Amino acid sequence: MNVFDVIGPVMIGPSSSHTAGAVRIGNMAGALLPGEPVRAVIGLHGSFAKTGRGHGTDRALAAGIMGMLPSNSDIPRSLEIAKERGLDITFEEIELDGAHPNTALIQLWNRQGDTVTVQGASVGGGEILINSIDGMGVEITGNQPTLLVLHRDVPGVIAGVTNYLAMNGVNIGGFKLSRRKKGDTALMTLELDELPDESVTNGIRCFPQISRCVLIAPLQ
Repeated sequence: MNVFDVIGPVMIGPSSSHTAGAVRIGNMAGALLPGEPVRAVIGLHGSFAKTGRGHGTDRALAAGIMGMLPSNSDIPRSLEIAKERGLDITFEEIELDGAHPNTALIQLWNRQGDTVTVQGASVGGGEILINSIDGMGVEITGNQPTLLVLHRDVPGVIAGVTNYLAMNGVNIGGFKLSRRKKGDTALMTLELDELPDESVTNGIRCFPQISRCVLIAPLQ
């Protein structure tokens, strides 16, 4: 087993950007899909496409989707593990206008037919930036607890969620709203100062205009 000690994340692999960062992008995509993924289509852009295979980017993304951390010694054989788990993975080279050179576009499906599409970049030192979820622009680093709330774009929903968090003692450190068009589906991204109790996110899921609420713990 080749283990490289680097200044930055504890990781398996030769490159923090192509390996550790790729694992974290996969972690984020996997966390956003309900249940276990059974199919993945992964587009590799820029340097990920040109040199990613040699740096183990394909194995790192697969490992992350399955929930492995950058320090997991099973990353080198993640593609074999995916087959054992019944996860079908397809890689393709793509071109994305204006995207960071180390960018992956991941589309996942579960057995029930639910799907999620995540675009993210590995920006150096194991750090990532998720900039699109299901075609809606976001700015998620995964360094803080992050609450993603998919909802109808109608008056009162944002106020309801933020007030509910305040009532439960949860402070918001960052907020972004993304929407395809006025009155359609919108996505709230809330970076929190602390990880809230599960009862808080369960309460938000009960709001009538909210279709999905996902809490992402800080990525490691």
